[in-house]
Amino acid sequence: MMRLTDRRVLVTGAASGIGRATVLRLLTEGARVVAADIAEDGLKETLALAGEAGVADRLTVNSVDIADEGSVGGLVSAAVTELGGLDALVNAAAILRGAHTHDCPLELWNRVISVNLTGTFLMTRAALPALLRTGRGVVVNFSSTAAFFAHPFMAAYSASKGGIASFTHSLALEYSKQGLRAVNIVPGGISSGITDNIVRLVPEDVDWNLFTKLTAAIGDGLPGPENVAGVVAMVISDDGAFITGTEIRIDGGAHQ
Repeated sequence: MMRLTDRRVLVTGAASGIGRATVLRLLTEGARVVAADIAEDGLKETLALAGEAGVADRLTVNSVDIADEGSVGGLVSAAVTELGGLDALVNAAAILRGAHTHDCPLELWNRVISVNLTGTFLMTRAALPALLRTGRGVVVNFSSTAAFFAHPFMAAYSASKGGIASFTHSLALEYSKQGLRAVNIVPGGISSGITDNIVRLVPEDVDWNLFTKLTAAIGDGLPGPENVAGVVAMVISDDGAFITGTEIRIDGGAHQ
């Protein structure tokens, strides 16, 4: 399926997990992609995987710190120049840090908000002029089931993802008459860099029984990031042309 032939896409969080899977899926559907992340070694691995799949000729990788305004500006400018414009932005980069809320250091809170919420804002703000020039630009943001359902020990993460959800709705309406679409992808438990390391990201005395309602209701184990990547590809393509200002939840029925 080649739904994205010549679509020009910038993807953050591309060094691992959902971001990497999204890059590879978009490439296989014909897109031209700039993949960005702060983890340069991971980006090299993404590029190598694209090479193995025979699609690396349409991929460029760049490092970025999405919480840094200057770094974001440099990335977006380079991406627009490299691609000759921009049709879609996928804000997949994020971090998770857990803590008992009563013990949560301000530094931890600010870091999570800075990367997840402010980083999504900075990337979107920088990309908007190029996206609006196409008349069919798409912003795909990543909220989380943590924004809509109780996720213990994740107050900062949940707040950041709730902010992204609201931000996306505002975008969708504000720029609707200029052809821009904005959609929230809402993953639940997906096997990724974050979830695979959850044990070291939450307090040592965590009560794991509180997480039982967060597991998928269908299938065996956690689904892989490729299950999310396919949905992102659909949203960016013409198949998603009537989807905007809404959430698409991907959680295997965990939050029914």
